[in-house]
Amino acid sequence: MAGTRQRSDAAHNRARILAAAREALAGSGDAALNSIAKNAGVGQGTLYRHFPTREALVMAVYRQDVGELVDAAPALLAEHRPWEALRRWLDRLAAFGRVKHGLPGVLQAATRADLSNENYGPVVGAIEQLLQACRKAELVRADVEAEELLMLVGFLWRDDQGADWEQRSGRMLEVVLDGLRLGRRPAHGSEVGPRPGS
Repeated sequence: MAGTRQRSDAAHNRARILAAAREALAGSGDAALNSIAKNAGVGQGTLYRHFPTREALVMAVYRQDVGELVDAAPALLAEHRPWEALRRWLDRLAAFGRVKHGLPGVLQAATRADLSNENYGPVVGAIEQLLQACRKAELVRADVEAEELLMLVGFLWRDDQGADWEQRSGRMLEVVLDGLRLGRRPAHGSEVGPRPGS
């Protein structure tokens, strides 16, 4: 009984630490660990028992956010029509791209590459699930693959995001969505509308 309660308390503390860290790192990648512990309502010793290093904490926040992003795809499809689900998921991806997670200043390049490789497949899988639903409903071009869409929205991870970045990225996402929509663009080599003089 006591052991079960201790495990429950530990899980609760870990969740609170991750929530506080996510909020802090969204504002600044240099957020102090003592301030994160304070905002989580735990002592520094408790924080370090769960996350011995700053790198371990940052990686845990990053993995949690990616996991929630991936899990959002089927959840959105269950609640919304395919096109709306795709749009909402891309909005979440944009929000994820605006959060720095403190990665550049904390993790070595090799570690960042490992994290990217680790999460690439699940993210592509989530996009494919959304695209497949849209294809089935004949809403998107059949020639666009999930990996290509991920490449198209790569601008979301730019490091030089300014004060107007949220608005600009929203407009660019609209351009991407417009290009995906079935019937919005001609197939390669075809024409739209009647030829002149016909």
